[in-house]
Amino acid sequence: MSDAYAAAGVDTDQSDLAVDALVDVLRTIDLGRPSRSIVRSGHYASVLKVSDELGLAMSTDGVGSKLVLAEQADRLETVGIDCIAMNVNDIICVGAEPIAMLDYLAVEQADPAALARIGEGLKVGAQQAGIEIPGGEVAVLPELIRGHPSPHGFDLCGTAIGTVVPDKIILGDAIKPGDALIGLPSSGAHSNGYTLARSVLVENGPGLNATPEQLGGETIADALLAPTVIYVKAVLDLLASGLSVHGLAHITGGGLTNLRRLAPGRVGYSIESPLPVPAVLELIGELGKVPESEMWEVFNMGCGLVVVVAEADVAGATAILASHHPGAARIGTVTDRADQTLGPGGIVVGGN
Repeated sequence: MSDAYAAAGVDTDQSDLAVDALVDVLRTIDLGRPSRSIVRSGHYASVLKVSDELGLAMSTDGVGSKLVLAEQADRLETVGIDCIAMNVNDIICVGAEPIAMLDYLAVEQADPAALARIGEGLKVGAQQAGIEIPGGEVAVLPELIRGHPSPHGFDLCGTAIGTVVPDKIILGDAIKPGDALIGLPSSGAHSNGYTLARSVLVENGPGLNATPEQLGGETIADALLAPTVIYVKAVLDLLASGLSVHGLAHITGGGLTNLRRLAPGRVGYSIESPLPVPAVLELIGELGKVPESEMWEVFNMGCGLVVVVAEADVAGATAILASHHPGAARIGTVTDRADQTLGPGGIVVGGN
């Protein structure tokens, strides 16, 4: 369990148990026919086999409690980018090309100006990802949604789809000890760990408008509301290059433990040369007195996506990825220690 996160209000162990209970029920769905699902539960995206040449990849996610900060700071123009990113970055992790997303916007009141501002971020994110938003849903739910402040509350989620040839799906099956881990830089906390971030920096800390020296002139609002990076075009270029990609991991809630989704029970991962940690994450750890191992379990710590390739392909893959995301670099190695994730300096992350 992440102790500081639990103290802030999110018990990750309890959350995992709740998800398991839900999934256990959904597994019992009787279709009266064989399932079309061809990706194991727990990966980044689901894939349904439509034909031998077409698989439909799907992902659904939201922005989470980062929206509380957007409401408090009255900055609505970028959270749509986060919504797009959280979905399309999962779609690419099975080797699929995202093509569209539907948004679901639940609001306390239907304010045209606010919805237009949220739409600006969705537009920018869609253009960055190269996807369409052909439709969606707006639900006015004053009985359920309460803002910070009221009546300006909203929740923003999306469901993205992509396409992939079924026999070209990337699940991590090819990963083996000795493979290299290439990290792509994040812009900050992205859209994860915000209950802890808000507790440390806003509710019990300096506040949204503070400009701590560590942030180099930025306010805490600036740093925490930096949009999530979209990695679609970099990954699609890599996949088109002909280099063999063994695995792709979107580093979201759970930090480095997300790597274990790729080859569960077979290999482990060691981060030996981490990317620079964003100043806002260092500030959370410092002011919140959060242990380093817990920081690596909750936050991306500067790395928003990990690509696994053979050692021989490191230089070529890094060059392609860095052309889109400067600073992309080899950060570690696949080990033979099944399900063990080691942070820098040998820190054990998430048990094992």
